[in-house]
This record gives sequence, structure tokens and C-alpha cells, in this order.
Amino acid sequence: MSVLDLADIQGGVLRAYGRQGFPKARYFFLTIRDAVKGRAFVETLRPRITTAARWKNPERGEALLRTRNPRVKDIVRAEGVPDYPGEVQLMKPKVAINIAFTFYGLYALGVPTRTLRAMPDEFIDGMEQRAPILGDDLFLDKRDAVWRRSRDDTRVHMFISMNAEMNDDGTPIAELEAETTALKQLCADSGGGVVLLSGTGPDDAEWQEVSAVLRPDDGVMSPTNKEHFGLSDGFGDPVFEGQFSGEAERLRMIGGGKVLPNTQWAPLATGEFLLGHPDEAQEIPGAAMPIEFSRNGTFMAYRKLHENVESFTAYIKQIGARYAQLNDVPQTEAEDTVTAKMVGRWSDGVPLMAAPTHADWVTFNEELAAAHAAGDKPKLAQIALRFTNFLYRSDQTGAVCPMTSHLRRANPRDTLDPQFASPNPKNWDGSALVNRRRILRRGLPYGEVDPAAPDDKGEQGIIFLAICTSLFRQFEFLQQQWMQYGLDFNAGSDTCPIVGNHDPEHDPKLVIVTDPDGPRRPFVCGCIPQLVECRGGDYFFIPSMTALRMIGMGIVDPT
Repeated sequence: MSVLDLADIQGGVLRAYGRQGFPKARYFFLTIRDAVKGRAFVETLRPRITTAARWKNPERGEALLRTRNPRVKDIVRAEGVPDYPGEVQLMKPKVAINIAFTFYGLYALGVPTRTLRAMPDEFIDGMEQRAPILGDDLFLDKRDAVWRRSRDDTRVHMFISMNAEMNDDGTPIAELEAETTALKQLCADSGGGVVLLSGTGPDDAEWQEVSAVLRPDDGVMSPTNKEHFGLSDGFGDPVFEGQFSGEAERLRMIGGGKVLPNTQWAPLATGEFLLGHPDEAQEIPGAAMPIEFSRNGTFMAYRKLHENVESFTAYIKQIGARYAQLNDVPQTEAEDTVTAKMVGRWSDGVPLMAAPTHADWVTFNEELAAAHAAGDKPKLAQIALRFTNFLYRSDQTGAVCPMTSHLRRANPRDTLDPQFASPNPKNWDGSALVNRRRILRRGLPYGEVDPAAPDDKGEQGIIFLAICTSLFRQFEFLQQQWMQYGLDFNAGSDTCPIVGNHDPEHDPKLVIVTDPDGPRRPFVCGCIPQLVECRGGDYFFIPSMTALRMIGMGIVDPT
């Protein structure tokens, strides 16, 4: 089993903060105008950076986690926690702070050319230059001002995230505002060396405010896993070696890992998500030197994805009415079914492979409710696995889950096995191609939507953070080949029905295939409107704590 140096890896890489009790966040973008002052800024902020070292929450009466790694001592002292000979204690922070840099940010900090030139081409280019590959060229004029102005002395160099806990009324805790004030003061103290950039959103804000979608629960606001289309998200994130340990890894890798030839599950190779570790090709890819600069770091694609909620709602009603008429089912059932076919899951996250029909979905939720009412933990655990533990070999035509649904495009699982159609289990081989395309998905929704009056012009969507070691092989391939193209799924040039670009001249569509021996005919969801638009973003390098110290102290030595 891989044992990772958790205290050297920035927090948020291994686990999504939203699942760790941080439903609120702020994302800041900064530019560096003086290398010396910029490095001093980084070195001052470094002790406040949250690592992946595991902590416990003392408010729940749990013991604090002890670690013997000396790299975290300065973090612990900054938190005011006493340390002991050979070990320290880590408390769960109220606000988790992390940092990342664009290529030009590293250049502005004075990282040596010999190190920089070994960075991947796509990272050096940046997201704007890769817009035609990603399908973003249609939305360049719609980007937030911070991205349109990313030139010269207002170029985005640095990304700082603050993920925070929440009060019962749904507002961020006071510590988030305190950390924001401290960051602005740190910029002021740099004497113009580091400047906080404005221009996020329509109001030219100084930061991007994000939050989980909330709902009232007995007078207390509770975070949900919903986004503004009303869909549940956050299932099936990749699981890799060293990310979890023991029983947690065994359970989470089911549906989240890779499919072996015997149809069992195993965690993916660490090197797909952390530099300096073996990847699925059993290689440690070349990286920027020195190796300590790259090891335990990774890359991130930051994307602000605007959601046209009014268009989505209207389209589902319209196409649902046609589906209801042709299939003689109630309107609500038709809308639920069409949405599930577009996504690959029902609105609450139950996959079509676990509940193929609306009646199956109702039965699934009745079974879940009964298990909750009875407090049947083994049954609940068994049901939970059905959200992720499925393959597509039994659905080779896409009659259950359409080949071009968002879910099946994003992770085809065994669909691309060269022996996918073989009836002989001895021929099955999983899919090495799929294993090399996985990404860690992070981020949260932004903005608010009035369910009674959804509006495309509102400020709402998702901040999508894709983390991987190869932006080209993983993120860009998935975005270009699987989201913006359909040939791999026998759908010609049809794009993803949810996040794809929908040119009305080419009648963007999704074909809902049916069982050829069944009573229902195929149904075409035609003229799908543009549902998601990119409002800007860039590529970032998330350094390890070791690399962050090297950057801050100006001691990166590529020789």
C-alpha cells in the first residue's frame, strides 16, 4: 500500500472540503509585480496553508491526531497548539487556506527558467490559449473581467482559496472574514508587490464567493450536494493508492477505482493525481527539476461554469411533455426520466444502472427510507454502494443509461474495453484508456437561484476544479474528446447534453435508446439549448509544502 506524506500535500487535493464540513468558500486571484516582495508574501502565508495531514474535530469529543512529521511544526505553532518532543498535534481549522500558481505566476516569482521550461506545454500556454481545444472560444467575450484583463500587470498569477465552516443561519463563520481581512492586509504590507485583483462576477468583486446549495432543516440551514439545475452531484470521484487507508480504501475504491479484468475494483495509481509517484503506465513521468519541486504537487484547471437554469427548466418541461405524450406517462415522470437520461442519474443521484425505470427509482427510495427508519446500518451500507458500484457491460446498447449521457461520457468505466462485447469473461480486460483519463473534481456552486423564477441572466453556476497530473492527457482529453465530441460513443459530433456546446445549426440532440424487444420506441431529445457556458479560468500548479518553501525562500535549484 502506498503511504503518502500527507503533511507535504496541500489540503483539498485528497479530499473535497465540502465533505469535510466546509460548505462556504472564497476564491481570490492575485498578481505579482515584484519577485522579492512576492516571495516574501508566499513565505509569510505559507505557515497558514492547510495540508492533507488528517485532523480530528475536538468539538465532537475526539482526540487530536498526532503526527511525527517535522514539516508541520511551523503550521502547528501558527495555530497556537503546543507541540511535544518528536510529535505535534493538529487541530481542524475553521478556515482551510490553500494556494496555487499559473505558469506566469511562477515566472513572476523568479523560479529558474530551467525549472519552468520543463513544465507541460498546456500549463505554459494557459487556458485562454487552449480555448479552441476546450470549446471555450465561443464564450471568451462572456468571461469575467478578471480573466479578460489577465494581461501585463493585471495578469492572474496566484490563486488562494479559503474554505470555511458555516453558521446555523447559512452565513459563513466570522473567521472567514477575518482571514479575508488578513489577506488584504498582507497584500497592503507588500507595498504593491502583490495585488489582489477585482473583476469576479458582474459586480467586479474582489473574490469569487461560493457556497453549497442550502436547505432549511428544523430551523437550521444545511448544505446539500445539489447544484442549480436541481441535480445531486459528487458521486464516483476517483480513488487512488494512499488516498485512504484500510477499510476506507476498500469501500471507496468500489466504483471509484479502476476495473480489473476480473471485474473487481482496485485504487488507481497515485501518479495519476500526484507528481513524483508511479502512474497507471507504471512510470514516474518526467517533471520540472529539482524533483522536490514537483513531487507531491499537481495541476488544477479552474473553470467558472455559468448555468442557464431558465433554459434548462423550460427545455425539460417542453421535451417532457413530448415524452409524456408519446409514452403515455404523467408529465412529472416524463420530466424526471428525460433528465435522468441526459445526466445518467436520477435527480437525487441514484444511477440509472441501479434503477433503470421510474418505478425502479421509486422502489429504490422506498427501500432507502425503510432502512433509515429502521436504523439498519448494514442495509444502508449496501444501498450506498449501489450509487457507485456498477458497470455498463450489461447495457451495451445504452438502453438503460444512454452512451452519450453526461455520466457515461465523464467515466465510461468498462464501456471502452476492447472486448466490451465479448460474452466470454476470460476476454474482459477493463479499460486502460479510461484509467488514464480520470480527474479529481473539486469546487462548489456559486450564486443563488429563485426556484419560482429561474433566470439565465443571473449569477449562478459551478466553480469546477479539475485536479490531475496531466492536464493534456486527463482534463483536456475528457473535455475535448468526450464532452465536445461523440464519436467514441457512436454519436457522431453530438456533444454532452449537459455541459457540451450546443450549436443550434447542428440540432444538438440526445437519443434515448430503448430495448429493441420492448414496447417503447427510441426518443430524440432534439434542439438542446446551451445549458452551460464557461465564464473564465486558467491552469494552476498546486505545489507541495516543500516546493512552497523553496518558492518562498527563492532556493529552487534545478541543478
